[in-house]
Amino acid sequence: MLRVVIDTNIFISSFFGGAPREIIDLWKTGQITICLTQEIVEEYIKVLNRLGLKDKSEITNLTKLFAEGFNSIFTTKTPNLNIIKDDPDDNKFLECAVALESKIIISGDKHLKDIKRYINIEIMSPREFLDSQTWRQI
Repeated sequence: MLRVVIDTNIFISSFFGGAPREIIDLWKTGQITICLTQEIVEEYIKVLNRLGLKDKSEITNLTKLFAEGFNSIFTTKTPNLNIIKDDPDDNKFLECAVALESKIIISGDKHLKDIKRYINIEIMSPREFLDSQTWRQI
């Protein structure tokens, strides 16, 4: 199964529809596996709470899916990379991809998208990922 790292902006945007929701639907239907670290999950939840998601049960359900390992793989050990100097917080997505041997990071973040590729990891927008059909080849 294709392992992908999903940047927080894509995960949050999925609540509003469009290509980000299509990507989360691929995860929920078992067509892709999300790569996670504690730091990434905490950021997802922090941002959802900050945005004031009205239905707290959605956050609870997501947390439960992550805790159960639903179509996801989790690591506690990542390399310490310092690739993105302008926003070092974004390095956690590269670190997760390297640690879990993911070939794709899906992001709308300028700092990540400007890199385009790190080693053998491709950084794509949600639309680029969906149009690439990469997820269908697995």
